[in-house]
Parts: sequence; C-alpha cells; structure tokens
Amino acid sequence: MAKYSIEEFIDKTSQKDKGEGKFELETPHLLEINLDGKVWTKWGSMIAYRGSIKFEKAGISDKGVGKFLKEKLTGEGMTLTKARGNGTLYTADKGKKISIIDLQDESIFVNGNDVLAFEDAIQWDIKMMRRAAGMLAGGLFNVKLSGTGMIAITTHKDPITLEVTEDSPVMTDPNATVAWSGNLQPDLKTDISFKTLTGRSSGETLQMKFKGEGFVVIQPYEEITLVGPQG
Repeated sequence: MAKYSIEEFIDKTSQKDKGEGKFELETPHLLEINLDGKVWTKWGSMIAYRGSIKFEKAGISDKGVGKFLKEKLTGEGMTLTKARGNGTLYTADKGKKISIIDLQDESIFVNGNDVLAFEDAIQWDIKMMRRAAGMLAGGLFNVKLSGTGMIAITTHKDPITLEVTEDSPVMTDPNATVAWSGNLQPDLKTDISFKTLTGRSSGETLQMKFKGEGFVVIQPYEEITLVGPQG
C-alpha cells in the first residue's frame, strides 16, 4: 500500500485542468463538466461542484408528457437532472468507467442505466422494447440520443464494440448490452425450452438480436435491469 505525506497526496490526487473542453475525464471513473449554460446529468450523479450551479429534477415541462409517461411505465433509471449555471461540475456513477462520445449529427441508443450526461443540444427520447413483455414486466427500455454534441456513458470495466453486418448478426445478453448505433432496431428473442428447464432468465435464454449494418457495445458484466412502475 502506497504511503504519502500530505503534500505528496495532494499533489498526486489534485484536480488537473487538461483543457479538453466541456466534457473532460478527470479519471476513468470521474467526469468533469465545464458548465456555461445547461447540461443534463443522471439523477444522483453529482459528487462535487464549484461555481454557481443550480440543480433541478427534470419534470413534465422539460420532457413533455410522452417522455414523462414512458419513464413512469418503465420504472427504470432514466431520471435526469437539469444542471444550469457557470462552474465546474463533477459526476460519477457507482465507480463505473466513463466514455465520452462526440456525436456529429449522429444518433446512438444507450441503455437507460448507462447514460451519465449529455449536452443540452442533444435530442433524446425513451424507447421501449415490448416483444418480451411476458418475460420482463414493462419490457426493456433505452434512450435514443441524437444530434451534435458530447454525451457520457458508463460501463462496468472496459467496453467492447462488436461490428454488425448483414452477413453476421450479433446476439447479446440484454443485461450486458450498453449501446448500439442509431440505425439498428434489435429484436428480442428467447429460448423458451431452456428457460422452462432452468426456471429463470439469463443471457442464454433471452437475447437481443442485432442485424443490419452498425455496431453494438457490450460490457463484461450483467447489469440487472430494474422493471416495474415506480411511485
């Protein structure tokens, strides 16, 4: 175990300005947002800030009635905070690894649990997959992020991106699936006989099938998706 004097510890762990722009990784697990205006972050992800910043939980006026109702139906982790002002905001999510993606008039689907932050210029909507509603109450949900601007997503450990082609579709475990290209529309498939034998759902019994041309991002971890309405 490393031992430091106070001065050595401060020098080793002090915040460094890397000059990388609005979104900057202080560490692989901590996102610095240089705020001048408004940004959206995952509810509960703020760990520190300096400057004049106000936080407000996103409501119907921010989302519109459609997004608000979808969020209530899914009962999952896509609750957003609107951070507004001028200063430096630090965000993290349970020590997960953070990746910053710079969208250039593009779109990407992200599992709702894995959205950490995105710029105000990014358009977003909650999408639901209900083809396996009998197996997962409320179906699966994800977030479509579109436009030009930076987004930050999280993964357990290092993510891996798999190419999807017409000749080579990719099947993934929903609980290990983080994101996929905005042009893909995955199908949900199940092995009913195997599920009947085991009495439980897993990546072997319930899969997302990606076909077409694009990519899918997975993580080496099964993140259990919470389902059912919240009060």
